[in-house]
This record gives sequence, structure tokens and C-alpha cells, in this order.
Amino acid sequence: MIVKTISSAIIGIDSFPVDVEVDITAGLPQFSTVGLPDISVRESKDRIKSAINNSGYKFPAHHITINLAPADIKKEGTAFDLPIATAILAAQGIIPATPLARYLLIGELSLDGGVKGVHGALSSALTALSLGMEGIILPRENAGEAALVNGINAIPVDNLYDVVEFLQQRTEISPFHVDIESVFQQNRDYPFDFSDIKGQEQARRAIEVATAGGHNILMIGPPGSGKSMLAQRIVTILPDLSIDEAIETTQIYSVAGLLDRREALIATRPFRCVHHTISDAGLVGGGHVPRPGEISLAHHGVLFLDELPEFKKNVLETLRQPLEDGKITIARSGQTATYPARFSLVASMNPCPCGYFGDGTNRCRCSPQQIRQYQGRVSGPLLDRIDIHIEVPSVRYRDLTARKKGESSAEMKRRIEAARKIQRERFKGAATICNARMSEAQLRQFSSIDEESHKLIEMAIDKLGLSARAHTRILKVARTVADLDNSNVLTSSHVAEAIQYRSLDRRLV
Repeated sequence: MIVKTISSAIIGIDSFPVDVEVDITAGLPQFSTVGLPDISVRESKDRIKSAINNSGYKFPAHHITINLAPADIKKEGTAFDLPIATAILAAQGIIPATPLARYLLIGELSLDGGVKGVHGALSSALTALSLGMEGIILPRENAGEAALVNGINAIPVDNLYDVVEFLQQRTEISPFHVDIESVFQQNRDYPFDFSDIKGQEQARRAIEVATAGGHNILMIGPPGSGKSMLAQRIVTILPDLSIDEAIETTQIYSVAGLLDRREALIATRPFRCVHHTISDAGLVGGGHVPRPGEISLAHHGVLFLDELPEFKKNVLETLRQPLEDGKITIARSGQTATYPARFSLVASMNPCPCGYFGDGTNRCRCSPQQIRQYQGRVSGPLLDRIDIHIEVPSVRYRDLTARKKGESSAEMKRRIEAARKIQRERFKGAATICNARMSEAQLRQFSSIDEESHKLIEMAIDKLGLSARAHTRILKVARTVADLDNSNVLTSSHVAEAIQYRSLDRRLV
């Protein structure tokens, strides 16, 4: 008798349905799995056998063939344990076959029959919804994220016995319920604020401009000037995540196995601080079994690269395409995975190897050649993709000891949201959502400048040797400065401020 259950497999952050077919025939005891399974799937036979026996049922001493269809896509992970075991019990007549068509099943089995959590449950629930199924049967620890999908019943189970009793309709299991709005509101607070920052008014202004227009930013300053503190607080002034963005972010963390089971939904924008020893696979994703990298974990949030020149050149070069496309595609033998990577890039660096070039307090010990070599470690093409370069000087003692707190994140956020509202109206009906992502046609339409501004940019290009892409960045930043001023017209003052945000161009000449 052939019995089929429905499960799912993950590729990228999406899942696709997998038919788990079981055929039990007379013959010598054998358990074979076909359909391009990986090692963890092939090893499941021992877990399944022990789980069935230890749950009070009998494992058949016959020839068992498991087919995972479609057979041309590799199946990975332990989530197929539960659907395979359920199909084996159904093939023996222990479970009726009819209800199996209404539910998608995922879950790893322990030897005693317990059902353990797996990665990607939210993606699997979305697949069940797309198939028009009634619900998804899954481990209790994954039920919270699956319950985020409206229209699908998330049936939480603790062990194989619960599954059998539920499908036999002997036990009723209430679907797990999550109040998305309530969870969303409870989890959106940040533990830090821009009011913690002393001084650094110019850097705060540059960060406000960068955040208002979705621009990437590079901070240059000596050790201890507060670059990391500034970067960490940028997420507090970004517009709040929408529910759709929160679910997409949660989906990425679920696939990566980084979702906190106590929080069903990620409601705050991610902040990922990356160390310079990271590999290219760690940054953009990959590995033998493709997993999302830091750029995808920073999706809808901030990716912070501290000590930018210390990163390996090949690692930094991998950022160029995701910065343009907002996604990364990883190709492996027989499989291609695409991960979203729409993030705000925030980087920091010292101005020289010792860190004190241009600092008014400490003396720099580096030669001009060492300074040029150090700054030259960051390639021109990558710098061109960073709209704003800003100097972050050492904080003066009187600023550190001042009793007056700096402006709060809430106050900065109000101005940023007003600027973003202007941009949403400007790009209504288009895929563009902020000034940093304007196309060339949109740039010509919305960023026209007067003769005085043209002369300013011409002088900057001649003096600083700016590239064509840097010229485009200046116009985009100037458009954002004007939006913060609630001005439809770009003036020479807006352009002049945007030019000032190309600090590293001035250093390299």
C-alpha cells in the first residue's frame, strides 16, 4: 500500500512542497530513501524506527521504500522525520489516510518519540497556505512562528503519539494562536537611544540625512570617538517595521535557526555588527548547505562594518552587487538559493593605522604613504556605493561632562518619518521607496539643480576627482537634505551640504 504525506523543503528563505511517499512490500527488512536525500535524511531511518517502537507502535519488518518528490531537488535537514514516520504508520492502517491530505507535517524525531524543533517553520506554514491546506502539524517550539500566517491552523505536538491521536480524531489539539498586533507592539522597543550620545552634532546630522534617504554611510574618526555607539543607535531612528517586513525578517532568522523561540515575531530592525575576520561566505551567505549570511540577517535593518580597511579585499568586493540589487544569489551543485539583502550599510574606520591622523588631541605617528596605503585598502567602487563619508572627531571633555542630554531618537525619528513620507508620495506607484534608490530617470526628474549648484558640483569634481557615480550620490543626498527642509527645490545650500559628506574623497587627493 502506498501512502503519501505532505512536507516541505527550504531553498533560500522560501519552501516548496515535498510529497513523502511510502511503500511497504513483502520481503527482507530494508529501509531505503530515494529522491535526492542528504545524509541527515538518510540517517532518519534509525531515528524513525526507535521513535515508532518507543511510542508504543510496531515498526514493520518489511521492505520500506521512501520517495521524496520532486526527485530532482536535494532534500536536506531533519524536518522529514515526522512526515515519514506518519506515512509509515498510515501504511500499516494505524492512521487513516484521509486527514493526511489536509495537513503539512514537519518535525525532527527523538529516539523516545518526542518531536523537536526545526528551521524554517514560518516558510513551511506559508507553503501550506499556498497549497490551500487546513493546517500544519509541527513541533510545539515552532508553533509561534507558524501561527503568524493567517488562514493556517498551527497544530503544536510534543511527540509522535500526539500526532497519531490527533489524526485518529481521538484527541483534539487546539491551534496555536498569536495576537500579531500585540506581539508587534510589545517587541518593538530598543534598549538604547541617541540621547546617550554626547556631542558629535555634525555626525548626528549626517546620520539623520543618511537615515532619511536610505543612504549608506562611512564614519571616519580616531579610536574612542563614539563611532560604534552612533552606528548602534541608527536602528532607533529608522521608521518602524511594517508587519510584512517583520514577517519577512522573522522568516530569514527562522531559516537560519537564529529565531528566539520566546519571541514569535521580530518587531525591531536588525543590527548586525560584523568583525573584520569574517569570511565571504559568512558575510554574503553560503556553505556546503547554503545559509543566509550577515547581509541577509541585516535585511530591513543595519549592517555595521567596524574597521573597514581591516576586512579582506575579496570579502568587501562581495558587497558591491547586493548593495545594488538588494539580494544575493548563491549557487551550489544542483541548487541555487536567493536571499534578500536590502540593508543600510554603516561602516567605520580610523583615518590612519595609528588612528590619530587629523586629531587635535593625539599626535599621529604615520607617514603620508602609510596613510594613503591604509585608506586605499577600501576600493573606489565600494566607496562610490557609500553616499556619505563623515568625520567623527574625538569628543571634547566639556561635552562628555555636560549635564544636558542630547536630542532623543524619538525627536530625530519624527523628522525622518516626515522626510520618508515626502519620498513615498514622490515615488508613489514605483518600486522606489527612498531617495538612495532613485533611478537615473527619477534623479533627472526630481533632482534638477540651478546654475550655482552646477558650478559647485563642477568645482568638487575637478578638485576632488569624483567619479560619475559619486556625482549621482551627491544629487541623491542633496535631494534628501531638501526633503528634511521640506523643500521641493534643490538649492545650492543643499548641494553644498551633500558635497561636504564626501570626506574621504578629500583625504585621498
